[in-house]
Amino acid sequence: MHTQDISIMINSLLENGQFLTMSRQQPDALKNRVNFSLANNTKVCIQGPGIISFTPQVPGDKAIILSCGIHGNETAPIEICEQYVSDILLGNIAVAHRVLFIFGNLPAMETGTRFIKENLNRLFSGAHANVQANANTYEVARAKELEESVAQFFNLGGAQETRYHYDLHTAIRPSKNEKFAVYPFLHGKAHSREQLSFLLACGIDTFLLSGSATTTFSYFSSHQFDAHAFTVELGKVQAFGQNDMTRFSQVQNTMKRFICGQAIEVKSFNNGDFSIYQVNQVINKSQNDFALDFADDLPNFSDFTAGTLLAHETGCEFRAQYDGEAVVFPNANVAIGQRAILTVVPTNIE
Repeated sequence: MHTQDISIMINSLLENGQFLTMSRQQPDALKNRVNFSLANNTKVCIQGPGIISFTPQVPGDKAIILSCGIHGNETAPIEICEQYVSDILLGNIAVAHRVLFIFGNLPAMETGTRFIKENLNRLFSGAHANVQANANTYEVARAKELEESVAQFFNLGGAQETRYHYDLHTAIRPSKNEKFAVYPFLHGKAHSREQLSFLLACGIDTFLLSGSATTTFSYFSSHQFDAHAFTVELGKVQAFGQNDMTRFSQVQNTMKRFICGQAIEVKSFNNGDFSIYQVNQVINKSQNDFALDFADDLPNFSDFTAGTLLAHETGCEFRAQYDGEAVVFPNANVAIGQRAILTVVPTNIE
């Protein structure tokens, strides 16, 4: 892009703040890195379409990633992050820490679908290199690009920085607990009570403790960069413009205060304030005839008695093993070999 074109693009962003719109409509214009500064001396770096970071003149002690749109039809988090970016570019708010915003699957936003060819949230921690079919898909290339952006962002920071990554989603189906977060597997490290209390201040009181390594975006940041990282589910999928944003005001306001370095009222940790679950079964789809044995609209965290048939396929039945065992993320339409159901049982943080 010519220097004059870059200046026009920067001026446009400073006037209208519409970085996501530009990323969706003119991705080629953002393929090359662009750096500029705001009036308050915040440094802006556009690393690529849908990838933008902000560094205040005197950075605080946190490096924060807010990602959204890893699934293109999960619109509420996209709208929340779009508003943050716009407000920062227009000077309505100022970040106190280094912050990276990622809008994940741009083409899927255009089609209103979770993904185009591959589930992007199954391609991290190098899994993109193992995809055989459709190996040249957008999602495969995008996973690699996002990994590189995260690595570069975190590695730019000093030793004094604490790292955070909140990967914001909405779920396919409703949930008995509308907002919940998945805490990636920590390989023996302690769960952070401070982080659970912070997310409680965001209106999230239900947590699922992952029991094994995965290929999700949040696990990548947690495992590779020792970040406090979570997959945060904020409700049910809706079309762009159809979200009742009042339902997200608590998380929206608290996260804004977090990136701006403002005081947040956080309660001391108490197990009684939370619903905490651990994974019991990971049920993968092995046959084309895999089917769920409960209603398609059954909410996440619906529980069953021991022995209840949850799903079946040729040569295999999957049943609840405990009374009160609940299902999360059931989806019979995943590809062969992918997870079709998680089952969870209640637990506590020690």
